[in-house]
Amino acid sequence: MEEYLHNFIYYLTVEKQLAKNTILSYERDLKSYIHFLRKVELLPVLNAVQRIHIGHFLVMLKEEGKSAKTIARHIASIRAFHQFLLRNHTVDHDPSVEIEPPKVERTMPQVLSHQEVELLLNTPKLIDHYGKRDKAMLELLYATGIRVSELIGLDVEHVNLTMGFVRCVGKGGKERIIPIGRAASDAVKHYLEEGRPHFVTVNNSSEMALFLNHHGNRLTRQGFWKILKGLTREAGIDKKLTPHVLRHSFAAHLIENGADLRAVQEMLGHADISTTQIYAQVTKMRLKDVYNKFHPRA
Repeated sequence: MEEYLHNFIYYLTVEKQLAKNTILSYERDLKSYIHFLRKVELLPVLNAVQRIHIGHFLVMLKEEGKSAKTIARHIASIRAFHQFLLRNHTVDHDPSVEIEPPKVERTMPQVLSHQEVELLLNTPKLIDHYGKRDKAMLELLYATGIRVSELIGLDVEHVNLTMGFVRCVGKGGKERIIPIGRAASDAVKHYLEEGRPHFVTVNNSSEMALFLNHHGNRLTRQGFWKILKGLTREAGIDKKLTPHVLRHSFAAHLIENGADLRAVQEMLGHADISTTQIYAQVTKMRLKDVYNKFHPRA
């Protein structure tokens, strides 16, 4: 069974070109699934799997306290795996075809107010190269709505300050061009001229990453997360601020100010516009809050 999982992961990596984190998620879900089939259901081959076996696995996940969202993700992984096996004639049926995922309550993404964004963006002190780097990263995130993985994956050549755009590679290796405004352009230019050279070491002089750590290497997700937590604390923002919150804020503020939903979808790199529409709901919720707070008869 593990051999077929290996083939499936290879297919996701090479042919589908999915993001690394997505592939790791598939692999983690399916390893637990295969372990259950072998050790609990005592199935010798994947062709022996029936709908009832998948049902038993999902019951186990529920008993372990897994959320509806986590169970739905496992079902998606199992479906994709069995469809792959059927296409490649490894099995003669797909036992996952009629499995219904649990209803997942869609939570509203957390969004910063305009004042909170200004407070956060102005927190980095420009007295040293660390402050210049952090300022450039935050400005670029809020100006483009790119994911943190896309931010740290940027090379110097991906940013065109003259034309005012950034080129990034998103999920599935899809490339998109996103415009950047004056504030972000100025912050990145300032960092490139007066900040980044201080991070470059003799051993890493050929490093092309835009944002570097103190070793002169490409900044990691964990490194950025640590920086953001420190800046949030320093700014005095009383919210659990994740790197994705700036992406959410970028989208919600654009739509709030009248941006076309399709344009926002393209800039965010969403495959389905229904994913982008959640930000329109966020905007409506914010307007309702303002009404309830300030209208004399609310």
